[in-house]
Amino acid sequence: MFNIGDKILYPPHGAGEIESIEERVVLGKKQSYYIMRMPYEDMTVMIPQEGCEKIGVRYIISEAEAKKVLEAFRTEKISEDENWNRRQRENVVKIKSGNIYEVLSVVKALMIREGTKGLSTSERKMLNMSRKILVSEIVMSGAASVSDVESILKDTVAEILK
Repeated sequence: MFNIGDKILYPPHGAGEIESIEERVVLGKKQSYYIMRMPYEDMTVMIPQEGCEKIGVRYIISEAEAKKVLEAFRTEKISEDENWNRRQRENVVKIKSGNIYEVLSVVKALMIREGTKGLSTSERKMLNMSRKILVSEIVMSGAASVSDVESILKDTVAEILK
C-alpha cells in the first residue's frame, strides 16, 4: 500500500515518512511493519501493514490543502459541549478519525478553553497530542515551518480571546 519515502499520517501520533518496511516477530507473530520516522518529535514508530487502513493511516495532505487548513483555523467557528464527559468522547472520536479538519476543531476548542477556563490534566494531554498531529502534518506538507504554524495557532486564539 505505502512505499519507502511516502509521507503518511498515523492518527495516534502524527505525520512522518516511511524509512523502511521490515518483517518483525511481535508477540510470536511475524508481520510486516512500516518503520516511520517522525521528524516533529524525532521519533520512530512501527506501524503494522495489516490493518493500517482500519486505524486511519493515510497519505498526508498536499501543501495547498495544508494552507486551507491554516486558513480554516483562523476562520472556523467552534462550538463545544459544556458537559466534560461528552466533550471528551467527541474529541477522542475526532482525533481518531484522522481527518485534519476534525483535529483542527479539537485543537482550536481546547486552546480557547485553556485561555478562558483552563484545562484538566486529560484535556491538556489531549491538546498536546492533537496539536502535535495537526502541526506535524502541516509541516510535512511543506506549507509552513513548526514555528510559523505554532505562531498562527497562538495568534489566532489570542485574537479570539481579546
